[in-house]
Amino acid sequence: MSEAERSIQVQEKSSKKKKDYHCSDCGKSFPIESQLKVHQRYHTGEKPYQCSDCGKSFTVPGHLQRHRRVHTGEKPYQCSQCGKSFNQPSSLQTHLRIHTEEKPYSCSDCGKTFREAGALRKHQRVHTGEKPYLCPDCGMSFTQEGGALKRHQRIHTGEKPYQCLECGKWFKQLGTLNSHQRIHTGEKPYQCSECGKSFTQHSILRIHLHMHSGERPFECEHCGKNFALQNTLHLHQRIHTGEKPYFCSDCGKNFRHSNSLRTHNIHTGEKPFQCSDCGKSFPIQSQLKVHQRYHTGEKPYQCSDCGKSFTTASQLQRHRRIHTGEKPFLCSQCGKSFYQLCSLKIHLRIHTEEKPFPCSECGKTFREPGALKKHQSVHTGEKPYQCSDCGKTFTIPSQLQRHQRVHTGEKPYQCSQYCGKSFGRQDFLENHRRIHTEEKPYFCSDCGKAFTDGGTFKRRQRVHTGEKPYQCSDCGKSFNQQGSLQSHQRIHTGEKPYHCSECGLRFRHSFKLIRLGRQTNS
Repeated sequence: MSEAERSIQVQEKSSKKKKDYHCSDCGKSFPIESQLKVHQRYHTGEKPYQCSDCGKSFTVPGHLQRHRRVHTGEKPYQCSQCGKSFNQPSSLQTHLRIHTEEKPYSCSDCGKTFREAGALRKHQRVHTGEKPYLCPDCGMSFTQEGGALKRHQRIHTGEKPYQCLECGKWFKQLGTLNSHQRIHTGEKPYQCSECGKSFTQHSILRIHLHMHSGERPFECEHCGKNFALQNTLHLHQRIHTGEKPYFCSDCGKNFRHSNSLRTHNIHTGEKPFQCSDCGKSFPIQSQLKVHQRYHTGEKPYQCSDCGKSFTTASQLQRHRRIHTGEKPFLCSQCGKSFYQLCSLKIHLRIHTEEKPFPCSECGKTFREPGALKKHQSVHTGEKPYQCSDCGKTFTIPSQLQRHQRVHTGEKPYQCSQYCGKSFGRQDFLENHRRIHTEEKPYFCSDCGKAFTDGGTFKRRQRVHTGEKPYQCSDCGKSFNQQGSLQSHQRIHTGEKPYHCSECGLRFRHSFKLIRLGRQTNS
């Protein structure tokens, strides 16, 4: 073969090696034909590799191989630092950065760093506001296609591809399965460096860490409220947008949160999580966990202002508003503000005159279930909640709780904005604040008089209507105030609860004891 022929052959080989394979759909090029074939399946939707366990299909055999580990439980890639195992080498590499604290991916807008490129891409959409992935069923948009959108679509399809090999339960998300499996293993791999407390999930540790730092970096553009976590902000914003993306296929009711839909489980009646102490069952595990704290007495959420502890984070959040004076829930009818959303909902019934809770005994209707329950004791006479200090009984637990502060002297509600005075009840604090603000929101249309609190306003209205709803079961006499009935009943019972420590005399009414004290001191 001549030198010229050899030169032509090398050029031919070289040109063959450099040959590109172009996709006719999008124009993307590949160095080898097999890569182009795999790529074209994304356009055609072809998924020739099917899982024999669940029927799910994949584009390439490598994806099927990784998926099979969901069913087999195989996790061949182990962390040399902590022993944790993974079903993909990329997951192990990302995990190792927890130990090395390496965060190689930096946001050009705010400088925040991330362990993986996907987390950076997702974060950058916070700045751009981009949500390019749309759900074809409900139109909801997402920042991620493979993650958030895919998980969301399982709400519509009901698909639960991940099964627990221990108890057989199925899950929509792999992460939820992994978290669930720790119930069986007892593993709590995420530890707080501040207090040493361990958690089953990294997200729970993140929430817990904000308790130490007090940091709330995510602000609501509608009302200015701050949140510790971005997903908590997203959930909150649905209050403003009215968005309720979770749909019950049985009754058509929509919900803001997936938890609310799961809790709504009224059609199936399923309550798979049972308390080992009292046997009470719950539809979701988080409700059981909260309930169990009532048995153990655990109150992990502490107020940094007054030291009071609470069973749930939401109880602490509501309590904090006593110190800050924040009332984020505003009535559009009269402008009155409230600490809690449920208080606003009850208040709105004053304007709508809605009283959806009727008494089965007398037909009287009430704005809230608590008021109905309290009223029903007039008919039954039942007072199942007893004070361990003085033996006094109450209709509902909140009445007992308030009463016990008489014995303990506890006054957790402080007027921090004006004078520092403390009160045993939240409504007393609210009424007191109106002395400073001179607000009198309760207006009597009969006589034109205005009042600072609802109780005084109600009593005043009975002067005009002549209503006496409190009847003595012994003699039939009626009263326009519950306190008057209670005082009257002591005539029948002989009870004299007010005791003078100096002379031993006992009285039916507190004012007589106060009068005696004044006579003694004068």
